Amino acid sequence: MSKIRVAVLFGGASNEHDVSLVSASNVIQNIPRDKYQIITIGITKKGRWLYYPGDVSAIPTGEWERDPDCASAVLSPDPLHGGFLISENGNVSVRKVDVVFPVIHGKTGEDGAIQGLLDLSRIPYVGCGLLASATCMDKVHTHTVLDYNGIRTARWRMVGHRDINNLDAVCADIAKALGFPLFVKPANSGSSIGINKAYDLDTLKDAVKIAFSHDNKVVVEEFIEGQELEVAVFGYDHAFASYVGEIEPVTDFYDYESKYVLGTTKLHIPARISDEKSKEIRETAMKAYQAIGCKGLSRVDFFLKKDGTVILNEINTMPGFTSISMYPKLMDDLGMKYDYLLDKLLEQAIDHAERTY
Repeated sequence: MSKIRVAVLFGGASNEHDVSLVSASNVIQNIPRDKYQIITIGITKKGRWLYYPGDVSAIPTGEWERDPDCASAVLSPDPLHGGFLISENGNVSVRKVDVVFPVIHGKTGEDGAIQGLLDLSRIPYVGCGLLASATCMDKVHTHTVLDYNGIRTARWRMVGHRDINNLDAVCADIAKALGFPLFVKPANSGSSIGINKAYDLDTLKDAVKIAFSHDNKVVVEEFIEGQELEVAVFGYDHAFASYVGEIEPVTDFYDYESKYVLGTTKLHIPARISDEKSKEIRETAMKAYQAIGCKGLSRVDFFLKKDGTVILNEINTMPGFTSISMYPKLMDDLGMKYDYLLDKLLEQAIDHAERTY
């Protein structure tokens, strides 16, 4: 029996490029080789697509880009090709694939862009589709959909580019409505990049300007004091939620350094909460997953306030797959070991596509 050809996409032209490299290297090393033939396609920070035939150890460091055997790669939107057009030594060949695992975080990877291209090509892929990916990437749309569905989120305000020339008045209005401290986030970003905490009007304006360097739309949210909790959701028609995990930050908040560089944040699985609250949070995670139309996998993040109020923070449609990432740890707690989890994600992606395309 021939092996299933899986293309793992990594990198990407976003500020989460480096996280993707680490996640993808873990994914590549753990996909079962007895069942799958792996093709690795890297995307540089400048957006160039390259077929990379080298060793996985060069991916996390970024050295993969300098491999002389890299070749230009294009994902063909033509279903007839069913894969990538590889250009080597002036010759173009078609590398067909059966399924794609887009291990790309942030813009151009997790926002529906690649998902739309894969839909055109009619190639099965792991994870949420175009609309759900775009909705979860854009925090304004996430808030809007969840608010409409009665799922409680932090009180929030949007700052658009047209507000820049009137930033003093806009920030004053936000501060009056939400109070301090506040969290300021690029509307389209992840991995805590570009996010800052504001304590007064001056730091609020500075944080908004920093967030604008990452996106053309900014979300300002009220500060929620409480336990930081996460739920892994897996599946399509019969999706299920993991038990609740807890983040115990060692810094002021669970920032990029804590998530991906230092690895010093404490994780508690299961979370230190009551069974009643765990049930409520898991049910809310499933409600949000279904309301937005997620499929395959997502990580749903929450705050649990001291008074017992559950606040949904965000939904991540392609969560990290590094060695310290919460999603694979939560699934492992359910007995889905890393290689088994990857196998099932790929298997279900193919099955879902056969019923969809």
